[in-house]
Amino acid sequence: MTRGNQRERDRERAAARKPNAKGSQDGLTPEQRRERDKKALEEKAAKKAQQAAGGGTGTSTDNKNKGGGKK
Repeated sequence: MTRGNQRERDRERAAARKPNAKGSQDGLTPEQRRERDKKALEEKAAKKAQQAAGGGTGTSTDNKNKGGGKK
């Protein structure tokens, strides 16, 4: 076994780098969490619809040849 406890140490380091991880420690009930997520999704959808209607920056529609592959 060449790796020893490296995986475990890497997991601990990754967890230490993200102390504000979303999870059950946010202090919300499942109902509150659903409401929060629903509101965030609605805002995201409205923003996306606004960009589509107004043109926005056009980053997703103007990059048709982004791949640069040969034909």
